[in-house]
Amino acid sequence: MESLSLRGLESEARKRLDPRVYDFFAGGADDEVTLRSNEAAFARLGLIPRVLRGCGKPETEVTLLGCPASMPVLIAPTAFHCLAHSEGERATARAAAAAKTILTLSMASTTAMEEVASAARQVQPEAVLWFQLYIQPDLAFTEAIVRRAEAARYAALVVTVDSPVFGRRERDLRGGLIDLPDGMCCENLRERLPDGEWSRPRQLMFAPELSWAHFDWLRKITDLKIVLKGVVHPDDARIAVRRGADAIQVSNHGGRQLDTVPATLDLLPSIAEAVAGKVPLLIDGGIRRGTDVVKALALGAVAVALGRPILWGLALGGELGVSSVLEMLRTELVQALTLCGCRTPRDITGELLFRHGSERC
Repeated sequence: MESLSLRGLESEARKRLDPRVYDFFAGGADDEVTLRSNEAAFARLGLIPRVLRGCGKPETEVTLLGCPASMPVLIAPTAFHCLAHSEGERATARAAAAAKTILTLSMASTTAMEEVASAARQVQPEAVLWFQLYIQPDLAFTEAIVRRAEAARYAALVVTVDSPVFGRRERDLRGGLIDLPDGMCCENLRERLPDGEWSRPRQLMFAPELSWAHFDWLRKITDLKIVLKGVVHPDDARIAVRRGADAIQVSNHGGRQLDTVPATLDLLPSIAEAVAGKVPLLIDGGIRRGTDVVKALALGAVAVALGRPILWGLALGGELGVSSVLEMLRTELVQALTLCGCRTPRDITGELLFRHGSERC
């Protein structure tokens, strides 16, 4: 990989990928207003560094829901990694484990959750993995998936709640929706049959009837930590805390669901105010620089989750490509912390922020 930045990786990956695969990974809903806004929001914020604080070399370690991570940068759930590289999610998991950060495995993974966990733990026996869950209309099937995640020692469920229907993605409609090649499928959508064999995979279902009652049901059937991903309204954040969510991931699905939802960075302060520190906040969408991580943490997040850049690294170099993405962002984060006069992520506060065209945030 020749690029010096995460943004540069995208143009390199685009040359490698089938155009339909690239559009599937890169595209957003409708006019892609939200998709563009996610990145643009970070440029509207500046950083006002502190000086002469004698902080020394920064330490980037954080703990999330009792899980250690070497930096406040996680891997967000993205589907179909085998379309980017033959090793798919196994390669991503090995890179995450080597970097000692947390991978959230997509429910639409093209590798079974058990195999992904095994790949990660061959690199790092204590590797931490979380599992993304779409609650299915068939609750018995949903519970079976949860039990698989428990048995494979996933530490949390990241429940995606912004997808009662599938977003309208015009790039896919123009280019033709992707049919997975023969031999490739959503491996987590299989069921164990009475004879011990695995069934053909089910279709991933979206449920317009999804409600807080489904969250309450899930909360009762598992002791796994539950992160609600896709909360963007402060009232929903308050409800989530009240009903027992362990964390909230502020997310607009990378601009792939409802277009014109504001950038997640712009929504983060109101969510942080609503939650008032009762549960940790994560954020995804548009993170491309170490300075972006600092800005998100200054607005109330405890960590960010990285989506598309992981796919670009995977397409360009498999496990080594993903490792390069993570190390690139780690290096930038350490530099940004040093220049801002912060020794740890906990030292980042709102006083470092400046909104262009106005006074300090």
